[in-house]
Amino acid sequence: MPSASARIISPRMTLLTASGVCSLIVLDTNIVAVTLPSIARDLGAGFADIEWVVSAYMLAFAALLLPAGSLADRFGRKKMLLTGLVLFILASVGCGAAPTILMLDIARAIKGVGAALLLTSALATIGHVFHDEAERAKAWAFWGACMGVAMTAAPTVGGLIAELVGWRWIFFLNLPVGLILLSMVMRNIGESRNEQSARLDPWGSLFFSASLLSLIWGLIEANRIGWDNPLTFARLMGGGLLLVLFFLAERVQRRPMVDLHLFKSARFVGALLGMFAYAGCAQVMMTLLPFYLQNGLGFSAIDSGLGMLPFAITMLLCPRLGPGLSRHLSAAAMMALGLTLVSTGNLLCAWATSTGGYPAFALAMAVTGAGAGLLNGDTQKNIMACVPRERTGMASGMSTTMRFSAIMLAVGVYGALLASHTVNALNINLHNSAPAWLDQAEFIASRVVAGDMTAALQSVGASARGVVQPLAQQAFVTGFASVLWVAGFVGLFAALLVGTLMRKPIPTLQPNVA
Repeated sequence: MPSASARIISPRMTLLTASGVCSLIVLDTNIVAVTLPSIARDLGAGFADIEWVVSAYMLAFAALLLPAGSLADRFGRKKMLLTGLVLFILASVGCGAAPTILMLDIARAIKGVGAALLLTSALATIGHVFHDEAERAKAWAFWGACMGVAMTAAPTVGGLIAELVGWRWIFFLNLPVGLILLSMVMRNIGESRNEQSARLDPWGSLFFSASLLSLIWGLIEANRIGWDNPLTFARLMGGGLLLVLFFLAERVQRRPMVDLHLFKSARFVGALLGMFAYAGCAQVMMTLLPFYLQNGLGFSAIDSGLGMLPFAITMLLCPRLGPGLSRHLSAAAMMALGLTLVSTGNLLCAWATSTGGYPAFALAMAVTGAGAGLLNGDTQKNIMACVPRERTGMASGMSTTMRFSAIMLAVGVYGALLASHTVNALNINLHNSAPAWLDQAEFIASRVVAGDMTAALQSVGASARGVVQPLAQQAFVTGFASVLWVAGFVGLFAALLVGTLMRKPIPTLQPNVA
């Protein structure tokens, strides 16, 4: 008998604890966005450095989700929850105390490792405790509500903290919250494991992690060293080659992390692409839109957090419309509708940047958030509906990995577009109005995009700053609009593709007994 038998553990307290752990991850993932310009100003960082603050965390998180699930199954979910919390707390303190941008990136990567252990263990614990179908549905509804509240609150909380006590405290506050959760885990979580379904696949994990690292390294550093640099080509090609090696490794594994037979189902592929497009066109906007509010509209950190509320509120409320709509629309139509709304919102945001002002941009953000809200629950549900019951654990891991990989790669791709288009626009602006400062265009653009206008203008003569500053801000707005146009049209293409693939019937897949 397990040691927990001496004291009856309430399933409700287990659910509350596991949901609290996941809420901390969601809050921490989204709270950083509004503080990035403050971090850039304080640590003297350029835009590529700031991208790594997001990407180092996402990279470790996405790359380790699948192996973290295997570790939790094999060694115990409670042990992995405690290990993940300790890593998360220590890394948070390291983030808050980081003296340089490099140390902050390293601490963020360690934090991503802790987050991967936490999320997989918490989700597995909820699935283990709630067996009855009706009770499990209520448990996941409560969990989803906690995630929605955390996601909605994150931008405002981040802005308040950054404005009132400084950006470092968004990390330091994880210490008391983490210690409370640590105590709750010890009291309210019973140990559980499932060694039969544990899959430790070191080669698959290595190739997948290295592929993501190489791709994001190439995308981010290309803006620093140039797209025509051989290193950029080598990193991007290396990432593609490592991804091929990952799939080859999975083909020969007796117990792979990813069963490639699932990809025989066009509907499963469509559902996975839907998750990828949702994360890469909608969820990533929680990170990117605050840049426009601060750098394009001149908002403070707290105003930027409050300015994100139209996006966050519609994202929180629109899932309530899903059950009613699903009675009249197929799963394929629901996914296509959600992606179309997201795309329309992004295109309207791009248009709003040309009109200037906040009201039009706020309405456009609300449309994007509405589409994201419809997709948030449907993406996971549709992926799980495409696979046999014995493969739901694997499919869930693939779905979550796809979500965070998409966010990370989208940050890299959109960041590359933003940086390059801003530099190009600034070159044109300076050529026409202030040619003497053309040689400073790349440095100025990097600092402006990061949110540090003061540092951007340090190399410009005092008499010319009044001319260069509006040109630099206009160049940023032009670059940001290009990102939104791309995200909008990619989303529309994804809506068509996903809607077509998901109309296909689900084939009968034989269990992988190897």
